[in-house]
Amino acid sequence: MTLPAAPIELPSGQTMPVLGQGTWYLGERPARRRDELAALHAGLDLGMTLIDTAEMYGDGASEELVGEAIVGRRGDVFLVDKVLPSNASRRGTVQACRRSLQRLGVDHIDLYLLHWRGTHPLAETIEAFAELVDAGDIGQWGVSNFDLSDMTELLDAGGNDCATNQILYNLTRRGPEYDLLPWLREHRVPVMAYSPIEQGRLLGHDQVAEVAARHGATPAQVALAWVLRQEMVAAIPRSSNSEHTRENAEARDLHLTEEDMTALDTAFPPPTGPQPLEML
Repeated sequence: MTLPAAPIELPSGQTMPVLGQGTWYLGERPARRRDELAALHAGLDLGMTLIDTAEMYGDGASEELVGEAIVGRRGDVFLVDKVLPSNASRRGTVQACRRSLQRLGVDHIDLYLLHWRGTHPLAETIEAFAELVDAGDIGQWGVSNFDLSDMTELLDAGGNDCATNQILYNLTRRGPEYDLLPWLREHRVPVMAYSPIEQGRLLGHDQVAEVAARHGATPAQVALAWVLRQEMVAAIPRSSNSEHTRENAEARDLHLTEEDMTALDTAFPPPTGPQPLEML
């Protein structure tokens, strides 16, 4: 069986699994619920114990699915959830978190993120996060979709306890490598890469397929291994199929060679200058 890779240490000293499970679009179609639950259970069995969700996903339907999936296994799970920017006032963040806790059926969230920048002052959101930590509702907090300028503003607003930045990052979205990733590493803020397989679009790329063939692997495993090779970067691929989940888990065992990296850099050139952070 594929074993968990070395976890990432967060600024607090707590650790976070390097490979987890995303849930965007999961929980929205009752006919798929059994398969989606089976996929999440398979991931937990394979050590993919980070599960990421958000109040936005299916207006809470994803949280309800996750809550059902982790019944009896809460102690094994590193649970990540997100508050919408429209709810991210001091009072609104606290209320949103407690609604999420109710939908999840748990007493705490391990890591709670601001989904993206909104109009509420960052200082208010940070104060709400601190209140939730003190109350035991969340373990730590972080952000999502924050570019370099957003991160510097966050620190200026008192955000030194930020535990992660969840961003769109994969072979086709390499812009963060120019300035955001170096800044995050310098400040010891881990990255959580969402859509690491570009929502499946990387699976049909010829160069990715060639690298996969050299290893007897799949294109999805190559795309994930490329993300996971980097220090302080986790990945949260989504899967609604148990076999795909197992395939994702096995990407931890794939080690790309210098030849592979050269080929992938040629097909997907790294950035030569600053680029705005992309979102999906």
